[in-house]
Amino acid sequence: MRETPEELKELQALLEASLSRSTSHLRSIVTERTMTAGQLTRILTGMRVLALSTVTAKGEPRISGADGHFLHGKWHFGTARDAAKARHLAARPAASVAHMSGEDLGVFTHGTVEILNPLDGEPAADWPDLLAYLKDFYGDDGFDWHNDVVYYRLHPHWMTVYAPDVDKLIAASRS
Repeated sequence: MRETPEELKELQALLEASLSRSTSHLRSIVTERTMTAGQLTRILTGMRVLALSTVTAKGEPRISGADGHFLHGKWHFGTARDAAKARHLAARPAASVAHMSGEDLGVFTHGTVEILNPLDGEPAADWPDLLAYLKDFYGDDGFDWHNDVVYYRLHPHWMTVYAPDVDKLIAASRS
């Protein structure tokens, strides 16, 4: 868990606001089957497979997989600089991601991406720390971290969590 108390507070407020703005159908499914920001950040450690949704220039949806890291209460993910999703996100930065683990956990997020390591321009202020984390996770020499890959942070405006057995997820995260 890398979140500060302020980041946890912001994430909790987002989870509550998102659920309150959701349809009655979604609230009927999630309200008694969700978790707090603190619980979520304890469970979402390491790499998690994301279903990433972007939009083409014609407005057609596209979905693909991405390695996701939930750090500081936000999803971080990368792709090859020449990937279709990188072109989509450069032109249209709105994105949705979903992380699902069977029927035990679903984390659904909509937001806008920030490019963390642009080819031209200044990287995000925290890019050196994120890069160190990523190199530690993937290895220092997996690829050219500047030219080959682009990393994003999804700034969520909506996020909800489905977790019917939070205690089971927390126990599994400890083992």
